[in-house]
Amino acid sequence: MSESNTQAAGLRKTRVGIVISTSMDKTIVVEYTNRVPHPRFKKIIKRSKKFYAHDENDEAAVGDKVSIIETKPISKKKCWKLVEVLTH
Repeated sequence: MSESNTQAAGLRKTRVGIVISTSMDKTIVVEYTNRVPHPRFKKIIKRSKKFYAHDENDEAAVGDKVSIIETKPISKKKCWKLVEVLTH
């Protein structure tokens, strides 16, 4: 049983980003920035994406660097969960 749990946890995506909003109840908005090569010109460009993450205890504040993990859908847009606050 424990083997399947560790395998399932290993398949979850994790992201590190910056909190840009905490105005919702138990929800934070995390901006994740990724550096990828342009498909045609191969120059490194920044791609950013916003994730809605569940923050049960309202630990994170705006500007914090946080780690989030993918989870089952909690609401329409929220399918990530806060793992830890890395820096304040």
